[in-house]
Amino acid sequence: MSKPVKNNQTNPTQPQPPPIKMANTLLEALNVRVVGSGDRILVLAHGFGTDQSVWQRILPFFTPNYRVILYDLVCAGSVNPDYFDSTRYDTLDAFVDDLLNILKALGVHRCAYVGHSVSAMIGILASIRCPQLFSKLILIGASPRFLNDENYHGGFELGEIEEVFSAMEANYEAWVNGFAPVLVGADVPTAVREFSRTLFNMRPDISLFVSRTIFNSDLRGELGKVRVPCCVIQTAKDVSVPASVAEYLKTRLGGRTTVEILRTEGHLPHLTAPVLLAQVLRRALPR
Repeated sequence: MSKPVKNNQTNPTQPQPPPIKMANTLLEALNVRVVGSGDRILVLAHGFGTDQSVWQRILPFFTPNYRVILYDLVCAGSVNPDYFDSTRYDTLDAFVDDLLNILKALGVHRCAYVGHSVSAMIGILASIRCPQLFSKLILIGASPRFLNDENYHGGFELGEIEEVFSAMEANYEAWVNGFAPVLVGADVPTAVREFSRTLFNMRPDISLFVSRTIFNSDLRGELGKVRVPCCVIQTAKDVSVPASVAEYLKTRLGGRTTVEILRTEGHLPHLTAPVLLAQVLRRALPR
């Protein structure tokens, strides 16, 4: 069944770009939406523990000039858990497949891509496969490896991560209640409540499985293969991604890369400082 495209048209007498067709099982399964108007296409891809609703305070800044594509990662609580196949999603490659298949189904030939956290790395891998699809990658809170290694500070020791996994397995509710405010970082209670809500929506076993997939990933060797221009956006203090990671990405990504440091704290600036983030995104997007 085709879904209507929601366009915010300020002047119906002006010629409008052709609507993006919405007829695909994957599009329905991952709750794909296209909102806004304009001939430029922008993809907003959320990170672990959230869903596409995390962009709701960002959207109004871009829908007048872009057609914005939103979707939910298959692990999100807003997606039917029956779609999650642990034998398929044990690496990030299947998440990359989903993104590229969505763009193919929508007939997208060129877009700017904004990815948060794990979706930043999904975007990097997608651009390596299909560089012609992406005019620019904007990477928020990105990390190619969360674990510390020789001459690399990812932020976590293996023992610390195993403790997190044990806490998730033992009492998911208690883990969410402790984890959400720490990751949000900034003193914004509404953001903590919103992040807690989407974490609780996830099935605990899927949440744990995907956490293991993310923390076991090491994409440092892939960075030099990127040929698309990138902008790395990092908050001034992020408990999950040290500031040094942004510089690491800048020096190792193969495409021309800039770094923007937001004067705020936490891993979720789209929840805690949406106006500030939107301003930086506007500067970073291709003209």
